Amino acid sequence: MRASRVLVVALGSSALTVVTALPAGAYPLAVGTPVPASGPSPFSGCPVGAAPGNDPGTVYPNTEVEPFVAVNPTDPDNVIGVFQQDRWSNGGAHGLVASRSTNGGQSWTESYAAFSECSGGDPVYDRASDPWVTFDTAGNAYQISLSVSGDEATSAILVSKSTDQGATWGPPATLIRDDAAANFNDKESITGDLTRPGYVYAVWDRFSAPGGLPSRPIDLPSLLSHGVPIFSRTTDGGATWSTPTPMADGLLGTLGNQIAVLPNGTLVDVFWGYRLAGLLPFPNPLFVGVMVSTDAGESWSRPIQVSDYVPASTDCASDVCDPDTGQPVRAGTNLPDIAVDPTSGRMYMVWADGRFSGSTTDVVLSSSDDGTNWTPPVKVNQTPAPVAAFNATVDVSSDGTVGVLYYDFRENTPAPTLPTTVFLAHSHDAGATWAEQPISGAFDMQHAPDAFGLFLGDYQGLDNIGPDFLAFFSRTRAGQDTADVVSVRVSAP
Repeated sequence: MRASRVLVVALGSSALTVVTALPAGAYPLAVGTPVPASGPSPFSGCPVGAAPGNDPGTVYPNTEVEPFVAVNPTDPDNVIGVFQQDRWSNGGAHGLVASRSTNGGQSWTESYAAFSECSGGDPVYDRASDPWVTFDTAGNAYQISLSVSGDEATSAILVSKSTDQGATWGPPATLIRDDAAANFNDKESITGDLTRPGYVYAVWDRFSAPGGLPSRPIDLPSLLSHGVPIFSRTTDGGATWSTPTPMADGLLGTLGNQIAVLPNGTLVDVFWGYRLAGLLPFPNPLFVGVMVSTDAGESWSRPIQVSDYVPASTDCASDVCDPDTGQPVRAGTNLPDIAVDPTSGRMYMVWADGRFSGSTTDVVLSSSDDGTNWTPPVKVNQTPAPVAAFNATVDVSSDGTVGVLYYDFRENTPAPTLPTTVFLAHSHDAGATWAEQPISGAFDMQHAPDAFGLFLGDYQGLDNIGPDFLAFFSRTRAGQDTADVVSVRVSAP
């Protein structure tokens, strides 16, 4: 997903140590103390955002969820993380906040782009969601947003650029805006091309239904959420953006598209897919796939299946459930994440599904040298019993170590809490064997805000500087409906 990450620091007695047996050739990584990356909400006094009608929604002030992070390829001390600020129960947030570091993640300061009315943007955009950030070859940062009206009749994909390492953000460019209830834009991502100066790619899903979409498509269950993948790019550092164009025909529905750039300039777009044949789905219609472009997105290959997607057979309306209460835990289990080894060009893709345990999700990984042929998925998490592992993100450090970050319920007991641990699994043999270790103490997922289920986001952040990793994730606080974003540096001994 990215190409750079963290600085080695003195960890002292605060470092955590590995808690599972290590395979041959592996070694424990040194885990630093969590550093707060979010603070009091800059939008706490904003009165807008309620949805019209009988369900205005509940806003959770000073709650930060769904983080993502990127490291500046021209200055590895400069790290920018983004997240939703003041989440609403029925979709989106008051705005998106960018937290920047100029010392490799040792401390953070906040800024924000004008993606919503609360953040100084167009008053039609009551809420913003799905934060993502990237850098270009010159070290400019690009932040992308899904900005919507309170009734979600208007949805737009906006991009803001920073030329000062995330201290300030320019006026957003509008890549697409739909004001009709029959169309909705969702699940965008943005990727800088480090092989082509000035090139940055944006991709998202656009849902269309002549009779109107079901209410609140921003938070529909994944099986109902399938749209056409849409692509736009800039070749001049964000001065202009190309007209958005579909990447595939209408018989492919997708969600969670994300572009990775190989060292030779080839683009690989990963997605969760849903096959359609007229009005009837194919047998086993769910899959994880890729499309490949060798001309910087001018054209794309036909979809290539990496693997079937296997939903978990849970008893709640989600692939992940609170094992004690049965309450859904909203997690982006089906959304794939991709990373590229900057030396070898080998690709690693992760997601979570029920293929190994059936009743809950495990983190799975597949890899490829060419984008066309992918290895059979292997289980990454070393959970000793069938408990949920989810929200996986992957990256590759400069020494070829593959790191996978995820949440895990293995510490849960029958007590009336839901202890949740953040793990980093690492492989030193291209994914053949795995070790894992916790990088943060357990927190209570039952304190997470309720947004159609306990919700800390559909994804989290992981990037690297040299041989080290920087994790950027959300965890709950002691109070109900609360969450903060923290960063943790993880380094080789």
